[in-house]
Amino acid sequence: MSIDNATTTLVVNPTAGRGRALKILPKVLNELLRGLPEGSLKVLQAKSYPEAQSFCREAIVSAQKHPATRDCLVVMGGDGIMHLGINAAGGTEVPLGMIPAGTGNDLCRSVGIPLDPVKAAHVITGGHTMKMDLTSVVGQLAHGGTQRYVGTVVATGYDARVGVRGGQMSKMWGSLAYAVAALVELRKFEPVNYRLHIDGVERALPAMFVAVANGGFYGGGMHVAPTASVTDGLLEVTIAHPVSKMTLLRLLPAMFNGSFVSDPAIERFQAKEVIVDGDRLVGLADGEALGQPPLGVRIEPEAMTVFVPQTDPLTKRRKK
Repeated sequence: MSIDNATTTLVVNPTAGRGRALKILPKVLNELLRGLPEGSLKVLQAKSYPEAQSFCREAIVSAQKHPATRDCLVVMGGDGIMHLGINAAGGTEVPLGMIPAGTGNDLCRSVGIPLDPVKAAHVITGGHTMKMDLTSVVGQLAHGGTQRYVGTVVATGYDARVGVRGGQMSKMWGSLAYAVAALVELRKFEPVNYRLHIDGVERALPAMFVAVANGGFYGGGMHVAPTASVTDGLLEVTIAHPVSKMTLLRLLPAMFNGSFVSDPAIERFQAKEVIVDGDRLVGLADGEALGQPPLGVRIEPEAMTVFVPQTDPLTKRRKK
């Protein structure tokens, strides 16, 4: 896909990555301007989450009014602004570019986008896109609304509590925030009782967590769903059955390379729709508060067009 003569709207969270986004922004702009000599680049620095959300939505609405020019939206920052980007672009034909500059960057990991912001900008100027799946979540969601798209993982148990605390600690601990939060939460966490509907089949069980994944990463690089794909039209569900705190502590480092799934306490399977409910659950997705269960989680195949590296293995299918 060519984006010459198109308007590229770049929405930036300048505070992402403890200010890293603002520091790297000039180099990103140079890369985009170099690669888009005939296009128009519009740069918007968001001062707040609501402003970033408004910028993303307005860019998509504008692009839909001029489909022949193939305008696109690019978001730069952490997983929070990526979440806004997919919720603006999801369900449309407007391409989304993602430039990671936060502390987690899990959606970019899941899609195969380089974690170096300048290299990610080069991906956008390359103009290669693919259709990717999104997760559609319905329920009484945080910040109002009843439906939202998710790119990575819907977390509700121990992992969600770690994510909430890690987000609160990220300004102090940076990329180590989630690892530190995992140790803090471990001291007081006990298994929770889940009530699941998996493709219409009811299942009740205690668990440390039930992660429902489209992309495979969360928590700043934890590979909770090692075989998840954003192009296969399926969710990957990872269940951590009750274990001792010492066992969970032993498994935590192995979550960063995915090898934890070989432990007998871990169960994995694929599904198209999962309703997650239970006691003392907290919903978290893409690093953002999701809302209190019950949450209906369903895969939406090919819900969004995204810029990807031409040679990345994830782009071998559905590339346009």
